[in-house]
Amino acid sequence: MIHLSLTKPVTILHSFSSHNPNRLEIFSKNSSFSDSRRRNSYMAPPILSLALPSETGRVLSIQSHTVQGYVGNKSAVFPLQLLGFDVDPIHSVQFSNHTGYPSFKGQVLNGQQLWELIEGLEANDLLYYTHLLTGYIGSVSFLNTVLDVVSKLRSINPKLTYVCDPVLGDEGKLYVPEELVTVYRDRVVPLASMLTPNQFEAELLTGLRIQSEEDGREACNLLHAVGPSKVIITSINIDGKLLLIGSNLKEKGQTPKQFKIAIPKIEAYFTGTGDLMTALLLGWSNKHPDNLEKAAELAVSSLQALLQRTLNDYKLAEHDPKSSSLEIRLIQSQDDIRSPEIKFKAEIYN
Repeated sequence: MIHLSLTKPVTILHSFSSHNPNRLEIFSKNSSFSDSRRRNSYMAPPILSLALPSETGRVLSIQSHTVQGYVGNKSAVFPLQLLGFDVDPIHSVQFSNHTGYPSFKGQVLNGQQLWELIEGLEANDLLYYTHLLTGYIGSVSFLNTVLDVVSKLRSINPKLTYVCDPVLGDEGKLYVPEELVTVYRDRVVPLASMLTPNQFEAELLTGLRIQSEEDGREACNLLHAVGPSKVIITSINIDGKLLLIGSNLKEKGQTPKQFKIAIPKIEAYFTGTGDLMTALLLGWSNKHPDNLEKAAELAVSSLQALLQRTLNDYKLAEHDPKSSSLEIRLIQSQDDIRSPEIKFKAEIYN
């Protein structure tokens, strides 16, 4: 037994002697050992996701966060973990709840604070990632820092896959300052490996009005020409019908393989579905790197099963689904995320 004197404060360091691995060393605060020596003598354990790499990978996810509800990182991290990824989240904002409620409180991370987190990871050799995922970003300064993060991560792992959900707006309405559109179009899209815009965002990024399937396919081609090899326009409304249109350019100069998936319209508005969809596309496209249509089938099938469960549960609670935005039933749908039954098939364009 070790007896400690209570006459002066002590610091217990859980370090082990090389002569006696069971010896717990105790130093008083007045010890001659300096803080720097303590730091230098610390042997960090290996990062097991790096030392014993899995078939999935290690994801840095920079998105919004809410204490209650599932949007941003709250909607993306858990599904990726279910699919086998190690995920490190950085919260671009931390709010009590999403902004669709009557009020919210919280904090916004600025670009300098983001870079401080990156520096902290780098200082401890923790900055190796296989994937970067970004979602909602509310300012040009923060987005510029994200560009620096992409460069830093690729200097460490040149094979980094960058999955970008360019959250700009929907149905003709911008969610972010207009100047972000230019930064995304000119600087972010060229760096992305996979891009997952909705119809409105694809129009903003290409300058092409999407009014037909052919327009959707051409928008994918325009985005390929700028940078990303994989483009999925997650929802396109054509004549009252919803479609997903995907495009995979395996080699520059070749014709991309393009496909569509018909999506049922649900008369309700759900929060966090875009964030979830992009996370699912990241996860399944990593498992099926040469079969983007299969990844999309799995992602759409997972999402639709989750939305139907959410809708049914609100009805059980005697709440009119059309009366407000709905919080998705993410935890209750984990089986549909991990092992979805494919009910929505891709149709390949000739």
